[in-house]
Amino acid sequence: MRLFTCACCAAFAPADSGGASAAKKSAGPVPRELLEDLAAASRICADQGVFDAFGHLSMRHPDSPERFLMARSIAPARVQADDIMEYDLDAEAIDARGRGSFLEKFIHGEIYKARPDVMSIVHSHSPSVVPFSLVPNKMRAMYHNAAFIAEGVPVFDIREKFGATDMLVSDHAKGRELAKVLGQKPVALMRAHGSVAVGPSLKHAVFRAVYTEANAKLQIQATILGGPIAALDEDEGRLADAVNVNVVSRPWDLWRERV
Repeated sequence: MRLFTCACCAAFAPADSGGASAAKKSAGPVPRELLEDLAAASRICADQGVFDAFGHLSMRHPDSPERFLMARSIAPARVQADDIMEYDLDAEAIDARGRGSFLEKFIHGEIYKARPDVMSIVHSHSPSVVPFSLVPNKMRAMYHNAAFIAEGVPVFDIREKFGATDMLVSDHAKGRELAKVLGQKPVALMRAHGSVAVGPSLKHAVFRAVYTEANAKLQIQATILGGPIAALDEDEGRLADAVNVNVVSRPWDLWRERV
């Protein structure tokens, strides 16, 4: 069975020449159904308004925690199983075969290095979420489906450490700093850019990405209505999320059918 190799965000890196990465051996074949799920996850995020022409997600290799899988540089709604590529945690493609990678592949490699518990990562620029990266108002959990947000949502401001940039996480240092800001949280915002959502499985990461966008819309609506917002507190969020983690297959199955 063939293994495939990865893609990322808003700009392209030069095509991998196959030099250093070509010498590395694959961690082994991945069941076709997992590749199909990963491709479908990308299309789900597009269908649910989390991705547009940009955005990307990944999952750890099922047989090697030191590798991850992600699509080649292609619009998320177009991703198919044959577009999936294998990377090591330094974000080097194992078998690029001339295919270019997006610059922000470092988001994935560095978070996987920092968080052994994370099995999947979604990076998006979902439109209702971006405003919360720009203002002092903290994102809060508006309802039980987004209970994970009650843990707190930190904001990665790339200029604090790197000054004026093109806003892209385009190297290891920026990826490490983003992973540091994320800490042990399920979601982090990226100022004037987007967000990352992580999870213990592909389904969980997609669930969190979708409901982060939905929660942002609700918080904006609640703010417009005025007055105090009775958001979930940390204890309520913990209790509700303990239920949610056991039912992520329900929305996943629905979303999977749609795409």
